[in-house]
Amino acid sequence: MTDRIHLPDVVGKGYKDFWYFKGRYRVVKGSRASKKSATTAIWYIYNMIKYTEANLLVVRKTFRTLKDSCYMQLKWAIHRLGVDAYFNCKESPLEITYKPTGQKIYFRGIDDPLKITSITVDAGVLCWLWVEEAYEITSEAAFDTLDESIRGEVPTGLFKQATLTFNPWNEKHWIKKRFFDKADKDVLAKTTNYRCNEFLDESDRDMFERMRLTNPRRYQVAGLGDWGIVEGLVYENWEERAFDFSEIAKRENVHSAFGLDFGYTNDPSALFCGLVDTVRKEIYVFDEMYKKAMTNKMIYKEIVRMGYAKEKIIADSAEPKSIAQLRGLGLLHIHGAKKGKDSILNGIQLVQDYKIIIHPQCVNFITEITNYTWDKDKFDNQINKPIDDFNHLLDAMRYAMERFGRKVSGIQFLK
Repeated sequence: MTDRIHLPDVVGKGYKDFWYFKGRYRVVKGSRASKKSATTAIWYIYNMIKYTEANLLVVRKTFRTLKDSCYMQLKWAIHRLGVDAYFNCKESPLEITYKPTGQKIYFRGIDDPLKITSITVDAGVLCWLWVEEAYEITSEAAFDTLDESIRGEVPTGLFKQATLTFNPWNEKHWIKKRFFDKADKDVLAKTTNYRCNEFLDESDRDMFERMRLTNPRRYQVAGLGDWGIVEGLVYENWEERAFDFSEIAKRENVHSAFGLDFGYTNDPSALFCGLVDTVRKEIYVFDEMYKKAMTNKMIYKEIVRMGYAKEKIIADSAEPKSIAQLRGLGLLHIHGAKKGKDSILNGIQLVQDYKIIIHPQCVNFITEITNYTWDKDKFDNQINKPIDDFNHLLDAMRYAMERFGRKVSGIQFLK
């Protein structure tokens, strides 16, 4: 290869230790816009060219989230390094090949463990693992299985390494205890934030400054990359468990429930997909949509693609124009939620009467429910008002559950 670039201009500052570390684990928690995923992607593309026998396995909790995240991030890194001609990026199967040597980047989801353990490489060795959004992996044992997939001897000069990148929403996560709470020469545990990202413009920096002033609790995590301290969860009666949607749907007294919360630039549009057993008092969360920058037409197309266009969907009534447009596009059974005085608290109280079973593929729902807490007053006392955060799918769930309850007032909601 004759192409030359000045690497510091491409990568930027703040990741020198990360770039040169060759121990077994690189674990990076960081705020949004801290360029942790971008830097990781560039590192892998650069070093696959450098180490001609290295292959990479990229993993997220669910396979379906990989194409729009890690795969696109690695394609971006290839283009940023100016090596597009040397890589072949395929979507079926999802993989990237370095053409001069046949080295590959494989993509797998923990939701299909057999595909992880059965990987065999055509050229070289499988020596690198990237776990993106590692916070989604709630089971340390699941990570151990992944870690064991990077095994065997490697050629002289090469090294085995697992890299975990994530947002540190919850200080009780196993990652903190394992990698951050004790020093280990084989572990680089690093915290980054937006301040080391010199590629941000003024509007990006202004967003974080507004967050610092208006939402200091969120700023500590989403701005500075500190661990999130979770106290006073709104919903505690839930569990993550795989289940067969079709079998649950066959039960008597089970009804489908779909809710839609609108977002755009800073907040995602969120579709909650559930089954409600009104006798056993159980809510089964089986699917979700969770994407930013979606127009109403894009929301419609995505709901059609997911197969839910004929379902009764209860949407945020604060956007009647959006509901009308979606109905005109073909969602004939979409209706606005019946909001009113204390509707949020009444909806929460109704959901609290149910046990919530969440399918592991609903990673965004799990993230929200593990971080949705009661707000606090200026004296740090909890109040009967939830935080206005981690609530997009949970608001959508409230809308969907509206028809299963009745208005309740004068109730102490805190638990």
